[in-house]
Amino acid sequence: MKGEHVHSATVLIATTNRGKFREFRELLGDLPLPLTSLAEFPGAPVVAEDGSTYVANATVKAVTIARWSNCVALADDSGLEVDALGGAPGVHSARYAGEEQDSRANVARLLEALAGVPSEKRTARFRCVIVVAQPGGVTLTVEGSCEGRILEAPRGTSGFGYDPVFLDLPSGLSFAEMPAELKNRVSHRARACMALGPRLVDFARVD
Repeated sequence: MKGEHVHSATVLIATTNRGKFREFRELLGDLPLPLTSLAEFPGAPVVAEDGSTYVANATVKAVTIARWSNCVALADDSGLEVDALGGAPGVHSARYAGEEQDSRANVARLLEALAGVPSEKRTARFRCVIVVAQPGGVTLTVEGSCEGRILEAPRGTSGFGYDPVFLDLPSGLSFAEMPAELKNRVSHRARACMALGPRLVDFARVD
């Protein structure tokens, strides 16, 4: 399946992560744009996300996939920044415990690194940068973040990644305990999508 067979205004979400695609579909589903994911594009190139910033990683992925598929591509790079760890794992969040990107291993390493750190010093934030690219290489960039704290043990069964140990203070819930409708109002990805939504429709309509 290549871009020439896709509606010109279709936005390709450059991920094979079902949880992430589901969130994007919920967050952007009200826009008059068809959304699809890389799961529908067999043979898509694997893009190395080895940049030093979220913007660099999201940009190279969005531009590469847009050019390959010949349709507008949306990529995000997100990370967890923990103040007591000097902002780590940050841009390395997905591979914090190794190249296999094992979420449970990442959470275990994070909790080990924070062993003995009191609650008030476990402040952290999720940050999300979204880059949308047209096939010709033109890009649109937005960002969102969400403040919270790192729990001492995982809570909840929803979400993915670090969600079970990220506490949203206003609600008192971890991201993995939140109903989807609440997470889709307060998360870093939700806030980035709020900034993106009003601009995406015009940007995606490439002649």
